[in-house]
Amino acid sequence: MAAAAFACAYVVLERRRAGQALTYSNLDFAIGAMRPSHLPAIALFLAWIVGVATLAASIAGPRFVARVPTKDGTVVLCIDTSGSMRAQDVDPTRWDAAKAAARAFVDAVPSGTRIGIVSFSTGASLIAAPSADLDSIRDAIERIPPPNGVTAIGDALELAAAQLPEKGRRAIVLLTDGVNNRGADPLQASQTIGSKGVGISTVGIGTSGSGQLIPGTNELAEIDEEALRAIAQNGGGSYAQAADAGALSETFRRLALETVWERRRIDASFPLAVGGGVLLVVAFLAGFATGRFP
Repeated sequence: MAAAAFACAYVVLERRRAGQALTYSNLDFAIGAMRPSHLPAIALFLAWIVGVATLAASIAGPRFVARVPTKDGTVVLCIDTSGSMRAQDVDPTRWDAAKAAARAFVDAVPSGTRIGIVSFSTGASLIAAPSADLDSIRDAIERIPPPNGVTAIGDALELAAAQLPEKGRRAIVLLTDGVNNRGADPLQASQTIGSKGVGISTVGIGTSGSGQLIPGTNELAEIDEEALRAIAQNGGGSYAQAADAGALSETFRRLALETVWERRRIDASFPLAVGGGVLLVVAFLAGFATGRFP
């Protein structure tokens, strides 16, 4: 008897609970949740549109300008090692900053670039002939002799030019802190070199008007900026002045981009056609798999 009463009570409670569930349930929400999402169809439609537009754009033969490495670039770095490079207005010395800048240049050029090293003071010396083995060039930078003597800029330009090939992208980057006072005339040398299609860029290191003396002398360690600008102009290059080691390294990184990279117009038709075709194939396969087509 008690069991029958308990069973009846249980059935009544369950019916009441089911009725409350039906009363308070959000049927609109349940129906909406069971509807299929439109997002996959929208995504496939957009993929078709983008794919067709990309293919159409490729037919128009679009081109864009990009910076690309030259295939036959050769650069000779001319590093001043005259006595004034021992000046400490550039920390720790102008000479140390020059070597760090040369390393920055080597690090910034693309693989395959041929680089040579010339040092100059009383005369010019070939430290390393142009080579695409950049590790050997880094080793050569460490063999640049310590500062001593006067400044033979013209001799350095002539020796650097003699290392360059007859054809290809050719450039000389000259770093100095002084005034030419020995050897060939640098202005005449730069005119001759520039007429052969060789680019010349010049960099002055140090602080003009700083009052710094060439160590061991009573001469001011000054930069002949007017002459360096003229040399660069003769070679179709640029002149820059750097008063600290960080600015000098950054200048050499920039020169690496200017001397052995070039701006070239590139035809984008093929990559656009491939990209558009791939997108259409992916959209078709996705639509086939899901039964959704635009």
